[in-house]
Amino acid sequence: MSVNNNSGTSSNSDNNSNKIISNNSNDKNNKIKKFLKIFLIIILVVSLIGTVTVAGFVFAIIKTSPPLTIEAVTDLDQASQLFDSNGDFMDEVLTAEKRYVISLDQMPMSLRNAFISIEDERFYEHPGVDIQRIIGAVITDIKKIITKEPGLHGASTITQQVIKNNILTNEISIVRKIREIYLALELEKQMSKDQILEVYLNTIFVGGNAYGVEAGALQYFSKNTQDLTIAQSAFLAGATQHPSKYFASAVGNEDPQFYKNRTLTVLSKMLELGYINQEEHDIAVNEVNTDQLGFNIKRISDKYNYEWFSRTVVNELTKDLKEVYGYTDEEVKLHLRNDGLKIYTTMDKGLQEHSQYVLDHATDYINLGEWTDENGIIQPQMSAVVIDYKTGQVKTIIGGRGEQSANSYNRASSNDFLRSIGSTTKPLTAYAPLIDLKLGHAGSGFEDSPLSKEMSDKYGGWNPTNEVKGNFVGYTNVRYALERSINLVAIKSVEQVGLKNVLDYGLKFGLHYNDNSKSSIATLALGQFNNDPNNLDGGNPLIVAAAYSVFGNGGVLTEPITYTHVVDKNGKVILENVPEKTQVVSPETAYIMYDLLKGPVERYSSRPAKFGDIPVAGKTGTTENNKDLWFAGLTPYFASAVWIGADKPTELKDKYGNKPFSGSTASALFGKIMSEAHKSLPPVEIPRPEDIVSAKICSVSGMLASSYCYSDPRGSKVYTEIFAKGTVPKHTCNIHIPVTVNSLTGAIATANTPDYLKETRIFLDRKYTPSVYLGDQKYVAPKFYDNEQYEPTGDGLDQDGVDPDEEWFDENNGTNNPEEIKPPVTPETKPDDNNGNVTDNTNGSNNGSENKPSTPDNNGSNNSSENKPSNPDNNTDNNNGNITDNNNGSNSGNGSETIPSIPDIEDKPSIDNGSSNGNNNQSSGNSGETVTEPTTPPDNNSGSSNVGENTGSETIAPPETKTEENNSSGLETIDDNRNEELDSADFDFG
Repeated sequence: MSVNNNSGTSSNSDNNSNKIISNNSNDKNNKIKKFLKIFLIIILVVSLIGTVTVAGFVFAIIKTSPPLTIEAVTDLDQASQLFDSNGDFMDEVLTAEKRYVISLDQMPMSLRNAFISIEDERFYEHPGVDIQRIIGAVITDIKKIITKEPGLHGASTITQQVIKNNILTNEISIVRKIREIYLALELEKQMSKDQILEVYLNTIFVGGNAYGVEAGALQYFSKNTQDLTIAQSAFLAGATQHPSKYFASAVGNEDPQFYKNRTLTVLSKMLELGYINQEEHDIAVNEVNTDQLGFNIKRISDKYNYEWFSRTVVNELTKDLKEVYGYTDEEVKLHLRNDGLKIYTTMDKGLQEHSQYVLDHATDYINLGEWTDENGIIQPQMSAVVIDYKTGQVKTIIGGRGEQSANSYNRASSNDFLRSIGSTTKPLTAYAPLIDLKLGHAGSGFEDSPLSKEMSDKYGGWNPTNEVKGNFVGYTNVRYALERSINLVAIKSVEQVGLKNVLDYGLKFGLHYNDNSKSSIATLALGQFNNDPNNLDGGNPLIVAAAYSVFGNGGVLTEPITYTHVVDKNGKVILENVPEKTQVVSPETAYIMYDLLKGPVERYSSRPAKFGDIPVAGKTGTTENNKDLWFAGLTPYFASAVWIGADKPTELKDKYGNKPFSGSTASALFGKIMSEAHKSLPPVEIPRPEDIVSAKICSVSGMLASSYCYSDPRGSKVYTEIFAKGTVPKHTCNIHIPVTVNSLTGAIATANTPDYLKETRIFLDRKYTPSVYLGDQKYVAPKFYDNEQYEPTGDGLDQDGVDPDEEWFDENNGTNNPEEIKPPVTPETKPDDNNGNVTDNTNGSNNGSENKPSTPDNNGSNNSSENKPSNPDNNTDNNNGNITDNNNGSNSGNGSETIPSIPDIEDKPSIDNGSSNGNNNQSSGNSGETVTEPTTPPDNNSGSSNVGENTGSETIAPPETKTEENNSSGLETIDDNRNEELDSADFDFG
């Protein structure tokens, strides 16, 4: 019993165990089934969502695809065109390609079959997309990826390539590919296979400049497609894989085996597909292997009729299309090539042609040496721009002279061409900011003298000079300094305004500054830019002409534009070019600068810029070592800039090996170009703003004139200047002072000087003793006292008893004789009587009074205030012309102001120091003329407190003397690495 009972128990236990295992197994299987079910549902949902998403994505792409029309595909000969400002045709837009459209019947069967064999062997069988080819391409590409082989296999059919070349772009993206496939399927529904093939063969790029088989046949073999051999047809078909490299291989710039291998592949495929037989194949292969393809490479010109202007227009238009429509570069090219756009430019065709002729023949009428560089380009090169600054429309762009290839260096408008602009920067950065910020005015007094030690040390020991080294005028003003391009005054003006302020104005005028130039006073004051070849800065004629246009346009810089609007082939305006406008300076500052800039043209080196009765204002510029010659100027109608220089900066010479001047070269070219621009325009003037006022001031101090200013020993220094309202000086001149002297010795009279020898004369007050000779030093109040010796020793002696003129012009072998006595000047003959008949060889300048010798080349005339050597070939720049000046002794006046004559001058012989300045016929030696002391002393004249009454009873205290004059204003310092290059005698003639 006991055994049986045990046995039964064991059996029941096993059964229970089996039931539990079975139940557990069922539960697990159920869970797996449930998981798989859920997983499959998730996969299905995800797939469904993915499918819907992809379908939606594809649908969205299809919906946004460009419309497909037969015209869009077949309209192949619609190149865009350029028209001039009168609406006349001037150029066809070039897109670095040539295409000649021919019919399929004009193409030999061997040519058609060659392209089909290598590009789309099932072309006549698929519906626009070759699924078999796509699968094969995918498998091939996977193998290449695994084996790390270069290059992936394309799968586009000929139909897809037609869509890409004529409707879409070459952009590599999934979006573009989906659109391409969709449009290819649609195109096959609208066009026959032969029509599609004809379009393809007329548009395919085959290297060089050739698009389409006809252009390719002409380019490679100088024959039409109908005359191509089988080998030549296979060669053209092979070009589609890598057109640029193929072309280079064919012309010998790369290994010719590249094109040979590809051509042989095409021939092999043609044989495989039965398009040629074995004999035809073998003959063609032999032609390839033995170099008998018959190349006759014809390079197709891509030069515009108006190269400099048209290419600038296309560049501007490309930028604007990208900005307005978001096009890529490829899309812009596509539109310009196919859309038949009509681009209306601003070019004046007659002026463009005239200006090109002027520069091409420049050395026929200006004195300039020339040569030919290693590239066969004539040097020096020249460029010019003319702008209608009211509208911003550029009328002329001349980027070079002589015969030059297409797409060559555009020296007029390209930012790849920037040069130092020399003294043409002075109106922009030295004087306009001074006046606009109301830190000075057109008549502000400055001293043309070396920098103070403090200021020199601030700029690394820089000691700039003027055109003639060591020649300084002394007291002068902004008007005269700009007219004569005096470097030291421009430098001191920039220092007064502050480098940062000046830089801000330079940038607003459109000039380019690299980091070195931004902190350089030589750049900001004298236009000597750093111009690192790797970081160009400075300006070009387009930039400089636009900057000068501000002075005629109420202070507004109107952005230069080269086209006005663009119309598509349906007549719709797709682009309107409205220039931006920037207020750079106030209208008052602009007008004052315009008035100042008339000086160089009317009275100094830029006379050749003048033409007819049209008012002309402008400024020359010459860079270091005469490497660049500039003139920039404006009239009431246009602004223009002319540049002369070598492509590789080189010191320029005239035809005789001498230094050429901007005034007689660049100014002359400006005059010849602008005379044509104005040939049908009447003389007018720029309107004077209402807030411009006038006041009489002293040209020496820049302050209100005192009665003493009329009695300057050189003639009256009072003239009428123009000002922005609120900027008229409030103080009276304190530089002209009366001093009672011994009439025999010129020494300051003392209590012991006999009354009959005392006389009061007007002198200049200078508080320090200059370290160099200044041009007006002879007129400075004496510092030595009467020693009671009354034997005449000659007037005009300095403190050391040496005649300054003899000391300064010792090399002239006594041309100036300080002892020569001239007859008295009668009132009737004085130029101050305003008879208008006085010939003034210093062009109305009161600072031309240095004791200079006459030279044969200058016809015995004192030609300027600078001690410049004569130059027979630059008479204009040396101002030796006999110009009648009605300024009547007024320095830098407005040309019409009547200046009062010197009061109560005694008619008696005077000592002549040979320094008559042409402003009057009176002697201007240190002895001066006897004047009657004014009955009423001038207001606010600080100098008068140091002068006793002319009674003989008081002793005059000597003027305070300083060894240095501090003109610095605590401004920032600059890098001094270029100080050795900053010899301002090389910077500019003016």
